[in-house]
Amino acid sequence: MSKDEEAIEVELQAKRLTAKRITPDMLDAEIAGEDYHVFPGSCLTVCALTLRNGFTVTGESACASAANFDAEIGRTIARTNAREKLWPLLGFRLRDQLSA
Repeated sequence: MSKDEEAIEVELQAKRLTAKRITPDMLDAEIAGEDYHVFPGSCLTVCALTLRNGFTVTGESACASAANFDAEIGRTIARTNAREKLWPLLGFRLRDQLSA
């Protein structure tokens, strides 16, 4: 959970906004696996997150200057970008449940 997500969680709790919603922990619980690939000769890192149901989302990172490339930082950014794609997917799922 990022610091921004933590701050939002604290604010939601303080305002007693407790209706059904998607939480950062729910996002993390959906992730069953992760794989990374750096394309040869590039600074492009791709993260593929495999979800519990087998669906895959990807995130990417790249630096403008090869001199700034750091594999660990690339993985972190690519994973964060992939994880962000889970919010709308889980939101859609929850909305379906709420409308039933």
